[in-house]
Amino acid sequence: MRRLFLMLLLSCSAAMAEPARAPRRMVVTAHPLASEAGLAMLRAGGTAVDAAVAAALTLSVVEPHASGLGGGGVMLAWAQESGHLAYYEGLAAAPAEIGSTLLTPGERAGPAGPAIARSGRAAAVPGEVAMLALAHAQQGRLPWARLFEPAIQAALAGFPMSPGLHAALARDPAALVAVPALRALYFDAADQAMPVGTRIRNPQQAIALRALAGSGAAALQAGPVAQAILDAVASGAHPGSMTAGDLAAYRPRQRAPLCAMAFGRRICTAGPPVAGGLAVLQQLGLLERLGYAGTAPGSVAAAHLLIEASRLAAADRRRWAGDPDQVEVPASGLLDSAYLEARAALVSPLRAMEAAPAGLPAQGQGQRQGAVPPEAEALSLAGTSHVSVIDAAGNAVALTVTDNLDFGARLAPLGFTLNNALTGFAADPAARNALAPGRRPASAMAPCIVFDAAGRPEIVIGAGGGAWIIDAVAAGLAEMLAHGAGPAVAAGQPRLGAQHGAALLERGGPAAALLEPLRALGHAPRLAPVSTGLQALRVTPAGIEGAADPRRDGAALGD
Repeated sequence: MRRLFLMLLLSCSAAMAEPARAPRRMVVTAHPLASEAGLAMLRAGGTAVDAAVAAALTLSVVEPHASGLGGGGVMLAWAQESGHLAYYEGLAAAPAEIGSTLLTPGERAGPAGPAIARSGRAAAVPGEVAMLALAHAQQGRLPWARLFEPAIQAALAGFPMSPGLHAALARDPAALVAVPALRALYFDAADQAMPVGTRIRNPQQAIALRALAGSGAAALQAGPVAQAILDAVASGAHPGSMTAGDLAAYRPRQRAPLCAMAFGRRICTAGPPVAGGLAVLQQLGLLERLGYAGTAPGSVAAAHLLIEASRLAAADRRRWAGDPDQVEVPASGLLDSAYLEARAALVSPLRAMEAAPAGLPAQGQGQRQGAVPPEAEALSLAGTSHVSVIDAAGNAVALTVTDNLDFGARLAPLGFTLNNALTGFAADPAARNALAPGRRPASAMAPCIVFDAAGRPEIVIGAGGGAWIIDAVAAGLAEMLAHGAGPAVAAGQPRLGAQHGAALLERGGPAAALLEPLRALGHAPRLAPVSTGLQALRVTPAGIEGAADPRRDGAALGD
């Protein structure tokens, strides 16, 4: 059985030329066990929300470097019967007793910064479970505790070490071995990451999962699980300021989705404080106006337009992103047709822009600038995971969950990883995205649901990977909507973009062939590692097609 499962895992990690197909329903995640958990809920009569919750809880166990009980997330949930699209926001939030910067000027100039970014001081109040509970209360059908069963089973019975988890452990093993809880879970006596296929058990996380199954999100607000979080945050050389009051006071938000038209489709995403969805909508609006549909897939002309659109959207994201509960975010102005026309006019098909300045939408007059700092977007392979679901009734969910960077704060209370989301704030205390009590950082997450002409979900898509999320989702949707590509192309195509502040091409793949042609157009591209974890599905007249990003361990499963 173990050998058969490992064969499935490795096959799911291979490049996919063809999508998975199913007649009625599908779940796509970054790990086969999470996809199986979601599909099991659908088979038991659950809704798309039930499936997404079960998948996310299982990811906390089997993909612990990317997301989990100690992280945050956002969900779009479409209810077919009512025709309502809900946006549930559960981003991790800054504690109440926080300063205006994560690092002092001396720490920023010295060697302590990286260590502080991976400590209790960088941990924000987790919100994923509270957000999942809110969505389930409104759109779930199965009992809450039932959704935890696959995750608890994986934690107790164990799961094979996957290639993706092994690679994440191997990126910085010395730092992870220094964390006793992580060392005990994932490393052998010689301090080497357990080999791929080794059975990993996490009984401590099973304890946390059972507490949450019995008490709901309240178990993260008070009691043994909450105390374990506080103890972890207070440990080490750089303790944080999170208190029991912060955990008790946390509430998920229900916000209005952000929607726009592009390529003849209505595309909806998570709006501010999430900044990634807005950037995706901007890029698609720009690409449509720049004639992207007339380019050849994979061509230099297509790559040039993708990079230029990414540069313009990145400039606006850096200037205007923020928490709308505390600062005004001119989202509608940034998507205004006249504004996008003016921005598209800056792009030449023959030459790269010398500079990509931020724009000034009508609603942004007089607002201070400065949102997402370059230091918040290190080229390390960021965490985050995505779940795409559609059920037999036509309900759909796009759910993105995160611990921020791989293994978050590198703290593991009760076997789950705690986020380091406070690194997502700007270093400048005068910036719109500056650290402040209760504030939620301007995340790059971008879960999207695309609706067809009849108003039904056609595409469900999202990704992991830090700022790469934006470029991966935008390019994936551009290929699907403008060039008629399927989800396997969107999931596996070479990554490129400029959300990190420079033109980047995926290292180790065919994108490298674009280096010299793009330089001839005036770009200054460089190669960078990518681990996007894009998960996509599409409803067609013949059924549902889905694909998981071959850069991770995922699977698209349905029936």
